[in-house]
Amino acid sequence: MTTPTGQVRVAAIGLGWVTQNRHLPVMARNPKFDVVGVIDRRAGHAEAIAADHELRNWARSDSLHRVPWLDKVDAITIGSAPFSHHKLISEALALGKHVLTEKPFTMTADEADDLIVRRDAAEKTLCVVHNFQFARSMQQLMTDLQAGELGKIQSLSAVQFGNPARRLPTWYEDLPLGLFYDESPHLLYLLKRLAPGALTLQHAAIHGSTRGDETPASITAHYGFDVDGTSYPATLSCNFESPVSEWYVMVFGTERLGIVDVFRDIYVSLPNDGLHVTQTVIRTSVTATWQHWLQTVISGIGHLRGRLFYGNETVFDRFADAVLHGKTPTGITAEDARAVQRMQQDIIERGMRMGGQS
Repeated sequence: MTTPTGQVRVAAIGLGWVTQNRHLPVMARNPKFDVVGVIDRRAGHAEAIAADHELRNWARSDSLHRVPWLDKVDAITIGSAPFSHHKLISEALALGKHVLTEKPFTMTADEADDLIVRRDAAEKTLCVVHNFQFARSMQQLMTDLQAGELGKIQSLSAVQFGNPARRLPTWYEDLPLGLFYDESPHLLYLLKRLAPGALTLQHAAIHGSTRGDETPASITAHYGFDVDGTSYPATLSCNFESPVSEWYVMVFGTERLGIVDVFRDIYVSLPNDGLHVTQTVIRTSVTATWQHWLQTVISGIGHLRGRLFYGNETVFDRFADAVLHGKTPTGITAEDARAVQRMQQDIIERGMRMGGQS
């Protein structure tokens, strides 16, 4: 499985914000990677990025087949729009390259199934960037869960508020239900990771945009998961017409409530407040406040130093170990991505059956 240089020689295609601010900086800090060159379809863009990162190769292209220096490359990272993923991954596998692609994996379940077949035939690694599950805040929550600090899990909740005025890709409105299709994989794989049993969709509702957008005003999905014969609830709630942007994942245990502030990479753990009397209300306020501000400082320093990567470090490291040493890239396999994609499609189909975008 080792490469000729002992590193994963990489070409990055699709040089948008995520590639520039996550993929390239993370690989630059990891000695397992050698970034050979960059590719983008826009005139002058790849050349400029290559110059900024002191890379020796670049190409203007929307196809890997037209890049002359790919014989120097072991793997491709893909940061282009989702519409191009199936084509680019297929090309990369046909050229004998390993692949790490941004989410959402593909546009359809059939495309996902096809790529898994192609991966197996090529005997290459195919991974997807499901990064927030490896962020510092999520790792703290997982440590508490494994230690039993929260007690028995009673329910799960993932909440998304999205301000349509924030920085967004130019193409998201062309996706099925717009921004939902682009962003919901993050919350869905977090729910899937946290649930102690398999998630079963029970109900989904879609409220259409009040702005005339493809992205709806809101989407809610209700799941159940079984533990020891008892069904417990898990919910996904997305509001895409909010005045503020916030993402939270919450685990409700018998002993504590665990809250992950996804955007700020903050984990807050609150004790059971019992009768909810004045003393426990004040305790909750103090506990929440000091945990929040302490971790705001920690995350803020990382952000200011350009080192807050929200788990991308682990994603790329697992991908490198899969390529170099044949290790299973747990949590980021094509099968993991296909399972999340099916959850998305179930929500869309169930929501449409319930009356479509109301």
